[in-house]
Amino acid sequence: MTTGHAVESVEVGPDALVVRWQDGVRGEFANVWLRDNLPEDRDPRNGQRLSDVADLPIAPRVVSATLTQDAIDIRWNDASRVSSFATTWLRAYATAAPERPERAVRLWLEGRAVDARREFAWQAMNTIATETGARLHWMTRLLQDGLAFMTQVPQTDGGILEAMAPIGRVEDTNYGLVFDVRTVPQPENLAYSDLGLGLHTDNPYREPVPGFQALHALVTAPDGGASLFADGFALAEHLRTSAPGTFARLTGTPVAFHYRSANADLYAERPLIELSCTGSVVAVNYNSRSIAPLRLAAEDCTAYYDAYRQFSTLLRDQRFQAAMRLGDGELVVFDNRRILHGRTGFQSAVHARHLRGCYLTRDSVHSTAALLRRKALNASAPSP
Repeated sequence: MTTGHAVESVEVGPDALVVRWQDGVRGEFANVWLRDNLPEDRDPRNGQRLSDVADLPIAPRVVSATLTQDAIDIRWNDASRVSSFATTWLRAYATAAPERPERAVRLWLEGRAVDARREFAWQAMNTIATETGARLHWMTRLLQDGLAFMTQVPQTDGGILEAMAPIGRVEDTNYGLVFDVRTVPQPENLAYSDLGLGLHTDNPYREPVPGFQALHALVTAPDGGASLFADGFALAEHLRTSAPGTFARLTGTPVAFHYRSANADLYAERPLIELSCTGSVVAVNYNSRSIAPLRLAAEDCTAYYDAYRQFSTLLRDQRFQAAMRLGDGELVVFDNRRILHGRTGFQSAVHARHLRGCYLTRDSVHSTAALLRRKALNASAPSP
């Protein structure tokens, strides 16, 4: 039975194969690309390649291409075998790559105007754990918005690990699998004091930087200790349009981050705003507590500090901060490469405040969402 869209024509060119579908889609596939993706050169069980690019002929040429019911059979000038490409597979590469819903980032610049309890995803922990549809929806919103919330998480030492089990893999660091955010005497990290903390991302001194962070409220203070969040991607894009020179300097200058304690000495260099090879913002690295002395030429310092100060001033502007107070047993998960977080100060001598946190690897969270999406698509696909 024919599947997918019907092919209208196949044309063999000197360097590429041109396929046209009846609905107007046109695909042009270079000969070398086709040769690199021969179905017979992949393991049938796992899809991994059995050949290397060095094994390819320099200028492969298609002698003929014959359209069958569901495939295009290709004969090569240097091989007696026939290569068969499914038309549905070719069509998938004839159009733009499908956008996974969880990768459709929703920027939110004006944080003060955001009602966190209305505009972000909230779901009970047990619902996420037991209902795959609810988990997929919650994780899609997490990846789109940069943060999402859970309720009804047990206020126990292991509650956060139980909550994160269906979401991703918890990363063990020098802080352990989990860490406690509460006031201690002579803290080695200011997070363990009752001081307010400015907006920041965690652990930019680590390789790799933790992908996601979870914070579980075990005991909350009725006064002070409100959580602050800002969308680093939105702030970076705001800088790109409003101050392109500042944006260029912050994306093009590596800075050092350093953390030292009794059991760790961690160091990494990265720009405050990190770009992909296509120029998209992929990370914000900002932590004024762990930035090391800048190694810049004296003549470059003034310009860089002007840019650095401009970005820092943006982060202090309450217009860009979403403020909210977690209730006991509530938990937030956020993208640590995108969302800057902080808190207002509180009086630990008057009211105790105890949050428990952990980090999740970036790839495991994205993998969980992708597997849930695949399962949902397979369940909705019609039977052959």
